[in-house]
Amino acid sequence: MATIQVLAVVSEIYPLVKTGGLADVAGALPRALRRHGIKTVTLVPGYPDVKAAIGWADVVLTIDDLFGGPARLIAARAGGLDLFVLDAPHLFDRPGNPYSSPDGGDWPDNAFRFGALGWMASRIGLGEVAGFVPNIVHGHDWQAGLTMAYLAYDGRPRPATVMTLHNLAYQGQFSADLLERLRLPPQAFSIDGVAHAGAIGFLKAGLQFADRITTVSPTYAREIQTESGGFGLDGLLRWRSEDLSGIRNGIDAGVWNPKTDMRIVSRFGAKSLAARTPNKAELQRRFRLEESPDRLLFGVVSRLTWQKGLDLLAEALPVLVERGAQLAVLGTGDRELEQRWGQLAHRYSGNVGCIIGYDEDLAHQIQAGADALLIPSRFEPCGLTQLCAMRYGAIPVAAKVGGLADTIVDAGDGAASATGLHFLPVTRQGIEAALKRTTELWADPFKWSAVQTQAMRADVSGAGPAKAYSSLYRGLLAVKN
Repeated sequence: MATIQVLAVVSEIYPLVKTGGLADVAGALPRALRRHGIKTVTLVPGYPDVKAAIGWADVVLTIDDLFGGPARLIAARAGGLDLFVLDAPHLFDRPGNPYSSPDGGDWPDNAFRFGALGWMASRIGLGEVAGFVPNIVHGHDWQAGLTMAYLAYDGRPRPATVMTLHNLAYQGQFSADLLERLRLPPQAFSIDGVAHAGAIGFLKAGLQFADRITTVSPTYAREIQTESGGFGLDGLLRWRSEDLSGIRNGIDAGVWNPKTDMRIVSRFGAKSLAARTPNKAELQRRFRLEESPDRLLFGVVSRLTWQKGLDLLAEALPVLVERGAQLAVLGTGDRELEQRWGQLAHRYSGNVGCIIGYDEDLAHQIQAGADALLIPSRFEPCGLTQLCAMRYGAIPVAAKVGGLADTIVDAGDGAASATGLHFLPVTRQGIEAALKRTTELWADPFKWSAVQTQAMRADVSGAGPAKAYSSLYRGLLAVKN
């Protein structure tokens, strides 16, 4: 079987830089694909943290002017990953979040920062880097979207292309006045080009020009073709429906392994659940909750945003407390929600704890110590937190939307295969009903243990997704060749 060479194009990748699930997928998928004879080299911006992590490195391309300054393309290996790092200090040498400034607003030159990422990806795809000619260029989310336009408008023979949507709500819309400065031809600003809603749409460009489109779960693939779930791009996605497929995400089973995880205070497995108990005690201590092994402890690891439904959970909180449960919330996001959850933690002291921010170690500890994980998302392309929860024995209690619907088997659908609990509608009342169902399940230790054990034994790894991507790549190349 011939080796396939893939250039992945992403704006973040674990363990080098992470703001959300995209980084986890970008880091895990190349490792899983190796078993299928697929070599992936990932192009990532040269943020300070990325450059600090590079050991051996080699400059393979230099550019005098890349949207306002010189740039170098560096070939490197870090975190067990083969990388191309786009070293453009005028674009990426900035502190903190990859997308936004310390005051919380988007970097004003994001169009050029991620336009540069796409431009460089197209140069690699067209064979301008000696020693690496990809068969496939695979872009992830809007930050990689212009890659597909640059390849399409160049006119030279190009590799096959795949565009993956991780969250359609984020589209990368920028002023039409930037067209020439982004090195796009005048004809690109049209309905069959990069134009969308009167602006240059980075994600629109990716969806328009990629040979194949994937998203991160089968249910989400259907949802985004509806007016309610398509965020203005449902028409294009319906038009391209034959090229669109949903491939669920998976997690790195080596990183998320409760038997070996050094980020948690006590390691355990499905056959040694007693060793899980110290993790719950540690979680209660960290969140200043009453330390009691008998109280049902819910966890939340999430961005604090409208999408994630944390405002609805706040409204349902009295029911959770009335039923004797506890809640530990870790997250950051909208300032109004951050303040609201801080106030709720004060009001329900001992029953509700909240830590604003993101801490990878603490995220692992929540998965290992919570009895159940709440995911009240209004929409969820796939979600990874429920997969981590299942792996660690925290029963997911989730809205029946997107990938949450695809990856969790509700306890009401048969105890033999149950891995969690679903609820609809995604409202305060829906969440309250789910909280009641969960506390009732908790009151029956035999049934709770059965669901917990089944969840821990479910395959949530990247093996299945890697097999699906391998099939997609090979099928695409067969057609293209």
